[in-house]
Amino acid sequence: MARTHVILSDEVISAIDERVGERGRSRFLEEAACERLERLDLEAAIREGSGVLKQKDYPHWRDTEAVREWVRASRRGELTADDIPAR
Repeated sequence: MARTHVILSDEVISAIDERVGERGRSRFLEEAACERLERLDLEAAIREGSGVLKQKDYPHWRDTEAVREWVRASRRGELTADDIPAR
């Protein structure tokens, strides 16, 4: 564990203290930073995966209604092996 120095506005410090108390600041800031890092990693993964699926291979994902109908058909057991995308 390392120590660091951060500068925050008085308003932010007050808001944190109201919710977690002065003694909970470090944990709160660490958790907030971890959540933000996870969100940034997720955004990067989404960008990297964008375009991997080709529209011609997944026509049932062309719009919301097509997806709904595909799910309904799947739940009714009406899909054949040709209707299910290969992995």
